[in-house]
Amino acid sequence: MRPGGSGGSGRSGGSGKGAVLAFVVLLALPPTAASQTFTQRGFVDGSVVLFPQDAPNDPTRAVGDLLVRDDVFVKPASWVQFAGGVDLRANSHDQVEDSWRVDVSDRGTLRPRLSVRRLSATFTRGPVTIDAGKQFIRWGKTDILTPTDRFAPRDFINVVDTELLGVTGVRGVVQAGAETFEGVWLPRLTPSRTPLVDQRWTVVPEAAAGLTLVDAGAIFPDGAQAGVRWGHVGAGFEYSLSFFNGFNHLPNIEAAAIPASPVVELTRTYPAIRTYGGDAAVPTRWFTLKSEAVYFTTSSIGTDEYVLYVLQLERQTGEWVIVAGYAGEVVTLRRSTLDFAPDRGLTKSIVARASYTIGPTRSAAFESAIRQNGDGAYAKAEYSQARGNHWRATVSGVLIRGEPDDFLGQYRLNSYVKAALRYSF
Repeated sequence: MRPGGSGGSGRSGGSGKGAVLAFVVLLALPPTAASQTFTQRGFVDGSVVLFPQDAPNDPTRAVGDLLVRDDVFVKPASWVQFAGGVDLRANSHDQVEDSWRVDVSDRGTLRPRLSVRRLSATFTRGPVTIDAGKQFIRWGKTDILTPTDRFAPRDFINVVDTELLGVTGVRGVVQAGAETFEGVWLPRLTPSRTPLVDQRWTVVPEAAAGLTLVDAGAIFPDGAQAGVRWGHVGAGFEYSLSFFNGFNHLPNIEAAAIPASPVVELTRTYPAIRTYGGDAAVPTRWFTLKSEAVYFTTSSIGTDEYVLYVLQLERQTGEWVIVAGYAGEVVTLRRSTLDFAPDRGLTKSIVARASYTIGPTRSAAFESAIRQNGDGAYAKAEYSQARGNHWRATVSGVLIRGEPDDFLGQYRLNSYVKAALRYSF
């Protein structure tokens, strides 16, 4: 194990000059006579989040955010494609680094000002596809909670409004009739980004109200990660089995009190885990039944072993897409630990999602999770409308209620409304 990460500056990882140079080369490549060999898409997104209530450790009630994203895809031949993407960010509430360094690793505490979002090459020959570089890898079939999705870290600075982070490595897929074989290898861990300790999404228990929490950084594990997945598509059903050997991208938290001081230092560590999972989908006349489960086992002291599972019904009727189900957890070995685990926090809950296409330019969506004991509840509603080919406005609201000792309930002061305006180019 070696120390890594950082406190507020979030400056872990290299400068990424090589990755930036490669992306510039992609931008400089001229389109060929066949226009389909070069595509580009991007947007500028500005948003404001308003919290009606103060949090004990964060009186800020208005947060502005700006994101500029550009993605480029170059396909010089039928068997190869290159993809590159960059993000430029600004924020009014110290959630983005001040430094203009170029980030590739996504290991910092803060969101990087300028980052390489993706940089990969895809090679295809017959039934074989290989993706190499920084990319997005998704496993599983269920919605809201996807237990087998082990290569998909997220940005949890806002715990209920997250975004995927890319991972760097190699992914190979072989398609053989109804069978799909997939292998993934990553040289190192890309962790999920956790809430900032001095802001409202880090909830301080009442017993620690007089203490000052300090981010002491992270200890990142050495070693690679790997996973394999086999999928089968049959007559009227499909299923997959998967195995993962690596590290949890969600951290355990080690708390250390400073003697004769009200300061507590929090250090993030990432336990080694193995997971054994499976997912299935069975369409019927009325709905599609989806299920997914994974068993987490570990040799790390202070880390639980457990099973996460989801049972879900999905139906599309007219302009509606409706998903509803149950997310559960069974702990097989409990050890005393302090961790940040939104995936486990959403278990023992009834979860639902619905979207409605009102017309060519308008849509609405709803999402909720309600704990089976009623101690926590989360609901989100969103309305979006486009104007022309470039502009889209979105208004959303999040309501959180519950008890202070519940994962959802602890964020009961963090209900908010959000307005966003996007220009796509």
